[in-house]
Amino acid sequence: MMNTPLTIPPMLERAERYFPSKQVISRTLDDMHRLSYREIGRRTRALASVLTEFGLKRGERVGTVAWNHHRHLEAYFAAPGIGAVLHMINMRLSSDHLVYVINHAEDRILLIDEDLLPIVEAVKDQLTSVHTYIVLSDKKEVPHSTLKPLYSYEALLEKGNPNFAFLEDLDENEPAAMCYTSATTGKPKGVLYTHRGITLHSLVQGMVDTTALSENDVCMPVVPMFHVNAWGLPFSATFYGATQVLPGPQFTPQLLAELIESENVTFTGGVPTIWLGLLQVIEKGNYDLSSLRAVICGGSAAPRSMIERFEKTLNVPFFHAYGMTETSPIVSYARLKSYQHSWSEEERYQIRSKQGMAVPLIDIKGVNENGEIAWNGKEMGELLIRGPWVADHYHEDERSQEAFRNGWLHTGDVVTIDEEGAIKIVDRTKDLIKSGGEWISSVDLENAIMGHEAVLEAAVVSVPHERWQERPVACVVLKEGHVVTKEELNEYLATQFSKWWLPDDVLFMKQLPRTSVGKFLKRALREQIVGAKKES
Repeated sequence: MMNTPLTIPPMLERAERYFPSKQVISRTLDDMHRLSYREIGRRTRALASVLTEFGLKRGERVGTVAWNHHRHLEAYFAAPGIGAVLHMINMRLSSDHLVYVINHAEDRILLIDEDLLPIVEAVKDQLTSVHTYIVLSDKKEVPHSTLKPLYSYEALLEKGNPNFAFLEDLDENEPAAMCYTSATTGKPKGVLYTHRGITLHSLVQGMVDTTALSENDVCMPVVPMFHVNAWGLPFSATFYGATQVLPGPQFTPQLLAELIESENVTFTGGVPTIWLGLLQVIEKGNYDLSSLRAVICGGSAAPRSMIERFEKTLNVPFFHAYGMTETSPIVSYARLKSYQHSWSEEERYQIRSKQGMAVPLIDIKGVNENGEIAWNGKEMGELLIRGPWVADHYHEDERSQEAFRNGWLHTGDVVTIDEEGAIKIVDRTKDLIKSGGEWISSVDLENAIMGHEAVLEAAVVSVPHERWQERPVACVVLKEGHVVTKEELNEYLATQFSKWWLPDDVLFMKQLPRTSVGKFLKRALREQIVGAKKES
């Protein structure tokens, strides 16, 4: 057989060659853009030539601080096309973490949306590797900014070469893209994705028993393009020639509903918070969602009630998927097997509410202190994963030794696996809190709270939230003779964390329950808080 490398440039070249008139519909701050794949290809090649002119070398990083739009899509293919690595940066990180990921990745060039310039301006003096800034805007004029040197993306593309040839000697095992975890504890961890991994991941997304993405689809990734490559959708949608709808900055549930109706969106993906918001808008308004064949939900578990509301009330198929930053991300997909369609409605929704069966080429198992768990839906253990688009280490991070052992990724998620192979996440090994699809570290919050002069002890637990799925609540014991209010504690924490990390409530207690070895008994705290809310 021919040894043809699995690299990213042929994915765009296929769209240019076979689907040149298909569209990428992109919302920006100022306008709605409709560009064909022929135009996207020429613009991407021009960007690749510009990056080369700026001296970006093979293996070096170009960072993006940007929303979901066509310019971000162009960067997805331009950087890997010249052998560089695209680092998609989460603009919601705290300032400390933002500085850390840019410096740790050693980003050389930053592409920044115009409305996000202040985020980078605030930390520019702490950036050690960046030598060039490029503003992503519909305007060709460079806005006033303290970032120097700052160039206009559109002005640069006018000077770029639209016929620039991508590298032909790319190795499929070279890195092509990079994301950092949301920092469950400590600093964020960097994950490098190879050309081979992204290509194979894209192929599996087109399989009928996974997302079944195809040229027929109008794909709208609501999940941010900085969140695990928007779940790989920009790559696979381009590969298959699907129409893409990119919702752009600061979208609202109403805007998403309007885009689904006006553009006949067939396929969309996002975290439960997005779909809860969309449900509220749709149930109040009069929107036509008949074009939708699939809503994909990941990031955290979707309540069964939400799945039923989409399918029974709106007649919109709703699917669970599971993955991580370390897995590119798709690991499993919840789809009924042929014979399960005849099962009772209760049994079908039990299956659909789980995280699903591992997709082709991915291998899983659960382990606990007794070894590998039985696939009986009852025995619990930590989920281990391996496969061709699963990382085998973090980028220059000693924590790799803990997460990657004996050829498996140890996820930290506690699961059951039923007789049909369906994964169900039942707990987390480190008391993490997932709010709106983003991780919050209870340990980091606890340590910060206990840094306050009035606090003796603190434990942070997650409680269910109607919109955000989970939110943190702090349980605090004060030092004798000291007084502090909830507002004062949050003001104190606001200097260290992003606003969405701050506890929704602070409960002052005389003492915290402990385990037999002296650790805080968070399960008891959580039950106490949830029970009190129900009674009230």
